[in-house]
Amino acid sequence: MSASLALDTPTTAAGWVLSVLIIIGALPMLGSIIGYLLIAVHWKFSHYDRADPSYLPRIAVLVPAWNEAPVLKFSVDRMMTMDYPPDRLRIVVVDDASTDGTPELLQAKTDLYPGRVVALRRAKGGEGKAHTLNHGLRMILEDDWADAVLITDADVVFKPDAIAKMARHLADPEVGAVTAFIREASEPPNWMSRYIGYEYTTAQAAARRAQNVARAQACLAGGAQLLSRENLVALGGQIDTATLAEDTVTTLLTQIRGRKVIFDGNAQCLAEEPASVIGLWKQRLRWSRGNLQVTSRFRNVFFRPSRVHHLGNVWFGLQWYSTLLLPAFMLLVSVSLVVMWFIDANGARILFETYWSITALAFVFTTTYTLLIDRAVARRSWRQAVLFPGLVSLVIIAWVLVPAPMHELIRMVCEGVGLDWTQHTRHALALAAYIWTSASMLAAWAIYRLDRVRRARPVIPLLVAIVGFGPLLCAVTFAAYVAQFRGAATTWDKTEKTGKVAAS
Repeated sequence: MSASLALDTPTTAAGWVLSVLIIIGALPMLGSIIGYLLIAVHWKFSHYDRADPSYLPRIAVLVPAWNEAPVLKFSVDRMMTMDYPPDRLRIVVVDDASTDGTPELLQAKTDLYPGRVVALRRAKGGEGKAHTLNHGLRMILEDDWADAVLITDADVVFKPDAIAKMARHLADPEVGAVTAFIREASEPPNWMSRYIGYEYTTAQAAARRAQNVARAQACLAGGAQLLSRENLVALGGQIDTATLAEDTVTTLLTQIRGRKVIFDGNAQCLAEEPASVIGLWKQRLRWSRGNLQVTSRFRNVFFRPSRVHHLGNVWFGLQWYSTLLLPAFMLLVSVSLVVMWFIDANGARILFETYWSITALAFVFTTTYTLLIDRAVARRSWRQAVLFPGLVSLVIIAWVLVPAPMHELIRMVCEGVGLDWTQHTRHALALAAYIWTSASMLAAWAIYRLDRVRRARPVIPLLVAIVGFGPLLCAVTFAAYVAQFRGAATTWDKTEKTGKVAAS
């Protein structure tokens, strides 16, 4: 890094404004670093001191199902073998007018496990997951058997002790909901599932531990939501149907109404996630649009202190909006650097070095910390962890941290492909590096489009490694902006599952 980085300062008002904008663009990374520092004191805020392992409430496991025969045949049997008193656990599957073998499968399971497996069928389906869940909730809450309801997905397979570990937290009457750590566990794993496995560790094992410390949880994992009966009744006995993120709405409303939401990273379950860019895009577009809808609905909650809840916590608000607006932050950085380049090339270089130095610090710190948190993911996905930002971004980081050898390497590469190492070439490369934070999203979108071409699919893993999985997620979020702006229909698209977890 240049020695001038700490000495040179902007000399014009425009320079100062652009400098501030780039520092603002770095806020998501700074917030991420703070979050990982919070994890260091999680032991003090884990809620284990108020949990009671002997507390075993009657739990109704609620599963929405539409054409889920391939996964239900495994997950129902696995639920019946949980380390939990059989007379205190039953599974209620709501068949959303399936057209495959789901009804016949459920009939076989109810015969095999009388009284413990309950099958409900909606004559008219297609209204979405939330409506399907509410159909089941009405039936469950009509009698007084269930002390709590565990909302999950048809493909999710809980580890034998997971439900008991979640339930112990409900011994504290202040707790309204508990969530678990959902691992990506497709077998055999492909390149996409390895990326998602690493991402899930950052978003759950790391981020949700930090949120425990902040006493503000952003979202109950959709496939692992344990809700007390009292909390469900307080929420009106149903979940939100107006957004694509009903689990997030439940999470925020639970806390706004004065109950705690707890993440227990030791309660674990396994799930199959998308195996392609197209599948990932479909799933995450729904999630991102849901988060935009939730943000609009709860915009008066963030950054506003409350005596009832902690959702107004400054760090929590920063994390929420950093995730939601990350594409906008990336565009802000690129535009500011390019404008600064035309005003003051030396100043642009300094700001570029500053931004990417912060990026390097955040990447090294959070990646190392994540792999130390979860050794299983470290063994399974360490390559994807290293490649998460993409090879281009890793080259830029190296260019900033060790400029002399990288300068020489880039010169040799350029000359090797026939480019003269002139000032014009160097300026073009610098400008390309300045716009990469936003150009990476465009490149990721191009990969998504290319994934639709069957003959191109063998090169998709290589292209994602070059551009980065992180930029791919940001491209999906940007697409969600566009979909919301255009007023696209709010529909729930089911992610296709094949039963790879249960068959492993």
